[in-house]
Amino acid sequence: MAALLLPVSSRLPKSTAIASARPTPRFLSFPLTTAKPCRRRGGCSILASSATSPSPVAAEAQPFRSLPPSETTVLVTGATGYIGRFVVRELLRRGHRVVAVARPRSGVRGKNSPEEVVSDLAPARVVFSDVTDPGALLADLSGSGHGPVHAAVCCLASRGGGVQDSWRVDYRATLHTLQAARSLGAAHFVLLSAVCVQKPLLEFQRAKLRFEGELAAEAARDPAFTYSVVRPTAFFKSLGGQVEAVKKGNPYVMFGDGKLCACKPISEEDLASFIADCIFDREKANKVLPIGGPGKALTPLEQGEMLFRLLGREPRFIRVPIQIMDGLIWVLDGLAKVFPGLEDAAEFGKIGRYYASESMLVLDPETGEYSDEKTPSYGKDTLEHFFEKVIREGMAGQELGEQTIF
Repeated sequence: MAALLLPVSSRLPKSTAIASARPTPRFLSFPLTTAKPCRRRGGCSILASSATSPSPVAAEAQPFRSLPPSETTVLVTGATGYIGRFVVRELLRRGHRVVAVARPRSGVRGKNSPEEVVSDLAPARVVFSDVTDPGALLADLSGSGHGPVHAAVCCLASRGGGVQDSWRVDYRATLHTLQAARSLGAAHFVLLSAVCVQKPLLEFQRAKLRFEGELAAEAARDPAFTYSVVRPTAFFKSLGGQVEAVKKGNPYVMFGDGKLCACKPISEEDLASFIADCIFDREKANKVLPIGGPGKALTPLEQGEMLFRLLGREPRFIRVPIQIMDGLIWVLDGLAKVFPGLEDAAEFGKIGRYYASESMLVLDPETGEYSDEKTPSYGKDTLEHFFEKVIREGMAGQELGEQTIF
């Protein structure tokens, strides 16, 4: 596959100053969770590495950390996805040279043309390629003329969490990113994972965990290589799907009493800043880093009450019994055994059930309970400010509900 590399400005930001200081988070480092054995649809490891514990950071083996950002090149895959776009912008703001990988037709349903992608990500160097094809990805990146890569950030995620798509993207395409980055000289790899992999009941969680294991194994094999696994809690966008409906006078829908789960959501800008921190911060190397936004954890009930308060209305809720989802999943699971085409439908039901009942917080290994206190906070953006902005400026429900895609 020939590289389609559109010309962009070669001028990159020279300033290494950070525009606004962000609160320093307190960190908890957790060992990587072992994924379930490799499934045929996901394939097995294609990185020959021993699965031992990561070696200590060899700072002297990573000279790029002593360079100014303007002299470091960072590869970003998933660059046109929800978080990936913000990561590219944050890296550029800090002065890094950025190589952004995108598809020729990217975005939801391929609505963005190559010219639009180049314009949106400028002045990053955009390389159009297929992350699901390891040979094409390496060839396209090798032929793009950007020089060696110092670090890589992977923001890939399957569109909706379907069974085969999870292994195709969350595992294999992410592994292709690691292979290409290592071939191009990358000494550090930042993975955008998810805090929900702590309790892996879903296919995309197992796929992400399997890759996390590959990453740790690669660091164990080569002491000159390090990684950071970033596990964010909920995104603001994922919690904003009901704002427009409530604005129009509809009630807020929640499962049970609205207290089945809680989260410490983080904004896309703050998350992008945290991910960018991982490039140079040695304290974040060879660690799993759960991260949430500022403030206390919020339940769906508290989120709904906040929204009604901002709108100046009396709260109105629809409480949906969680057992309804259990029944639906039971039916879909049964049908999927007869009609394999319904496999993803059953998986989507399980994903909905998971997010309706499991907190997006750190799972305390001592108590087995989700912990607000042990979930690190970072940044300055709050969910309340996000709701205020959506109420004031308006945002299409479809836009709010889009999934992170590659």
